[in-house]
Amino acid sequence: MKKIVWMLLFAFILLVGCSEKQEAENNETKDIDMQEKTDQPDVSESEEIVAPLTGVAIDEPTNNRIVGVMVNNHSKARPQTGLSKADLVFEILAEGQITRFLAMFQSEMPDVVGPVRSAREYYFNLANDYNALYVYHGAANFVNDMIMNRGIEHLNGSLYDNDGNLFKRESFRNAPHNSYLQLGAVYDVAKSKGYETTADIEPLTFVKSDKEIAGDPAQHVEIVYSDQPMEIVEYDYSASDEVYTRYNDREQTVELNTEEPIQAANVFIVETPHEVIDDAGRRAVDMESGGNAYLLQKGKVQQLQWENREGRIVPVKDGDIVGFVPGKTWINVIPTNPGLTESVNITN
Repeated sequence: MKKIVWMLLFAFILLVGCSEKQEAENNETKDIDMQEKTDQPDVSESEEIVAPLTGVAIDEPTNNRIVGVMVNNHSKARPQTGLSKADLVFEILAEGQITRFLAMFQSEMPDVVGPVRSAREYYFNLANDYNALYVYHGAANFVNDMIMNRGIEHLNGSLYDNDGNLFKRESFRNAPHNSYLQLGAVYDVAKSKGYETTADIEPLTFVKSDKEIAGDPAQHVEIVYSDQPMEIVEYDYSASDEVYTRYNDREQTVELNTEEPIQAANVFIVETPHEVIDDAGRRAVDMESGGNAYLLQKGKVQQLQWENREGRIVPVKDGDIVGFVPGKTWINVIPTNPGLTESVNITN
């Protein structure tokens, strides 16, 4: 009997010893796991994913290539379609005193954009500098030659006129103000031409806090491209929405079908030399040399400089790039003669 008791006692002691050893090993493993987790970066603290041309937060990275579209701004082409979805829009004089838009689409891709109009050298150079597919409808022979000779990756609507896939002529407007791009077909057509449809896009510079925004009050700005005939652009600031709403010739700029207003978080007004180069009033516009500029954000205006940095037209102060506010940006380009002081009126 005593022998059985001693055997049971020995088994109990052995079992307790094993349990203590196992617990020590488990604790050691936990310590190692905790140390490894401490050494690894916290995913929740990783940088926010944003659209490269707007700085607006998105769910996952996008690598679809930028599409730059020549959009008509003749009075007979208004209201336009698709402009509210453009990340970045350049507005520059095309011929006479009429402006034209180069609308850059990347984070949002509307079904239809237009009306689409003809190419100009300074527009396709800008599109190429942003590595955008350049989409236009027709051009003078010498402009088409430049596009081909310089290797600009493009889609010319005159080659797809009313094909029912890439371009469609609408009956509610007369030519040349009725050619509409079916944006959903762009990448497929581009692939058929051997163009890349994805790209690594370097993000623009954006402010991280409102504390970075300086300047004087700026509730309203008027840009006079011409007063005879009237070609006047205005932006009116909404403090509740923190955006500027665009007007053209005293009428609000809206989407054709929805009447959604066209708004921008940043209005960047730059002056640069313009030169008329032919009897049709076509121009050469210097988008390389830099110059004076106004930047309007959050109801404030800064007077600074613009520079072309690696193909991007950016605001600069004391040699440093000034960040855009996250959101959409309109860049209005005006001639140095008469320049900012004569053509732009800002009020608070």
